[in-house]
Amino acid sequence: MITFIGCLLLLIAGYFIYGRFMERIFGADPNRSVPAYTQQDGVDYVPMSWWRVFLIQFLNIAGLGPIFGAIMGVMFGPAAFLWIVIGTIFGGAVHDYFSGMMSVREGGASLPELVGKQLGKYIKLFMRLFSLLLMILVGAVFVSGPAGLLAGMTPDISILVWTVIIFVYYMLATLLPIDKIIGRIYPVFGFALLFMAVGILFALFYNHAPIPELTGGLESHHPNKALHIFPMMFVSIACGAISGFHATQSPIMARCIKNEKYGRRCFYGAMVAEGIVALIWAAAASSFFGSLDGLQHYVAGLPATANKAAEVVNVIAKDWLGAVGGFLAILGVIAAPLTSGDTALRSARLIAADFLHIDQKPIVKRLMISVPLFILTFLILQMNFDVLWRYFAWCNQTLAVFTLWAITVYLRRKKKLYIISLIPAIFMTMVCSTYLFVAPRPEGIGLSYTASLLIATVITVFTVVCFFLRKGKGSVKNK
Repeated sequence: MITFIGCLLLLIAGYFIYGRFMERIFGADPNRSVPAYTQQDGVDYVPMSWWRVFLIQFLNIAGLGPIFGAIMGVMFGPAAFLWIVIGTIFGGAVHDYFSGMMSVREGGASLPELVGKQLGKYIKLFMRLFSLLLMILVGAVFVSGPAGLLAGMTPDISILVWTVIIFVYYMLATLLPIDKIIGRIYPVFGFALLFMAVGILFALFYNHAPIPELTGGLESHHPNKALHIFPMMFVSIACGAISGFHATQSPIMARCIKNEKYGRRCFYGAMVAEGIVALIWAAAASSFFGSLDGLQHYVAGLPATANKAAEVVNVIAKDWLGAVGGFLAILGVIAAPLTSGDTALRSARLIAADFLHIDQKPIVKRLMISVPLFILTFLILQMNFDVLWRYFAWCNQTLAVFTLWAITVYLRRKKKLYIISLIPAIFMTMVCSTYLFVAPRPEGIGLSYTASLLIATVITVFTVVCFFLRKGKGSVKNK
């Protein structure tokens, strides 16, 4: 319990101390005009109060990752708590804040345009294609996940019916003005998600849960010894520590924020809130079954086709919170992916509209872009959920790598303290490179661990050398 409480306090302190430091480095200016007003169109550029922007951003980024990812990640041991804290404060929140505020300064530009401006036109082209693929993948993943949970709660309604219902909702949320559905329904989803987190947190203390302590080093406790803690844990726990998907969502809210002074609350703060959710679920999963061994034994006993993390969530919520509380908690878990899947497809529409230069105010032009996206998402939905999730996890962290390097170049050109994003960029480059080579096929190449580390080290060193060789080249005028 000491490790858990310490980590919880560190996350809260990180928002107030390091978050304010990030705000000063960026130079948030409350007197600058923002795109919510200068480009207001009633569809995507819509001024909203800071608390509404915070809530939407929090729900956008808090998909299945901080819950499912934390549960599967803590199977590696208490080191997961440390990664959630360090990753959130120094990686994920920095990543989210700067991607959001850079978008504010660039008129609400989508992520590929932001990254391309810093890393070059070829990277911009790659990012356009890669980001679109990831958004479609997220949309598919976050249809399958909640559809399965809802089907489990309603025996008379099949998973196919729920899939259709959710997909129709996603289409409406993608096409309609942001304040018509997303701006109105998110407070309801937000209540469910917050109830879930607070309820499980209370249960942890009330039940004197035997949360494992961070002792004896950072060795892996995972039953599959072939899964090394590096890089597997750092990919498993993505949305609860650092996630490239978040940088695709920040520009959506960059078009709605009323003042730059709210950036720390809405971008850095939302990531810290997500880190807290991840920490709570990691603690719950590792203690509910009596120990980490108990969690691993329970997961091992589930059918091969079962969504293991979803089963863990279901049994914990019902036991600790009772029938009504468990029902509300599961709704919170369902709300999280629902409110990421809809904005993932919305983000895909905006990314495509930005590089195709298609005005999104007319509904016909929104349909022109959205219909092909819906078709592709439907086709990807036919894949197995576990396979979808594995591909999403790696693509997600790879996107974070490009975003962090773009932030680093941006800060360097502004002659600001770029080491704050350089260190996370180097670390995540190593994580993603190692995972690509060591992960078993088909999601990876399946090389030996030693060979994978060696190749990843070469790639990371090469990337760093390229960065410093280009140091001082180019400039970005203050906007």
